[in-house]
Amino acid sequence: MIANYHTHTTRCGHAIGTDRKYVESAIIAGYKILGFSDHVPVPFDGGYRSPIRMGTDEIAGYFDSLTQLKAEYKKDIHILIGFEMEYYPDYFEKTLSLLSDYPADYLILGQHYLDNEIGSHRTTHPTDRGDYLEKYVDQCIQGLDTGVFTYFAHPDTLNFTGDKAFYEAQMRRLCEHALKAKVPLELNLTGLRTPYIYPHEPFFRIATEVGNPVILGFDAHEPDALTRTDVVRAATRLAKKHGLTVLDRAELVNPFTARTERT
Repeated sequence: MIANYHTHTTRCGHAIGTDRKYVESAIIAGYKILGFSDHVPVPFDGGYRSPIRMGTDEIAGYFDSLTQLKAEYKKDIHILIGFEMEYYPDYFEKTLSLLSDYPADYLILGQHYLDNEIGSHRTTHPTDRGDYLEKYVDQCIQGLDTGVFTYFAHPDTLNFTGDKAFYEAQMRRLCEHALKAKVPLELNLTGLRTPYIYPHEPFFRIATEVGNPVILGFDAHEPDALTRTDVVRAATRLAKKHGLTVLDRAELVNPFTARTERT
């Protein structure tokens, strides 16, 4: 594993460690590329402050800190600056407009809530509601169709406890659309270092059948996660078990160029 594009910072409110420590851990682990993709700030209406993301007032500091580290460690590692972003219909264009003032290298799609977050279902919370699963797939497909995302983070995040045949049909629809959109799926390593709902093997059996390429992502919320070679080995075994095609690095999509091409 030479690149990790899924790295958070303390600005999201649920990560630990300094920006510098993430960089130093990545260098120790031998990475060539370290991409920061903290949870995107969203300009919600009514002064709502999301519990899982930085505020809009923290964007400048995010770029200042990481740009300085990028220059300082340029001989040791290539640092990229991006965001993990949901597709929220009411806020998507507003958020892209907010980010357009900054030199973001990429965006990854990571759908943590349905609808527009406020008062909505959190995807990691268990549900047997088929309409929630269908809405998740529909909303992610809409996000994929924007063309602005480099890859699709933890696509198996919807914690569905209902009918297995319905789950398979919906997730096959999602995988087929991601393949058509040429957006790789992330094999998220969170559950390989601590018990969690993903990676969800039934999902990746479907991805194998569809032919989706995958990218390994640490989803690091602490610097030491990046040094877990045992987790990389476990992920490699899992990918081999399911016959997944693992990409060494991502082909970056410039979100602002892609946005211009869509309009």
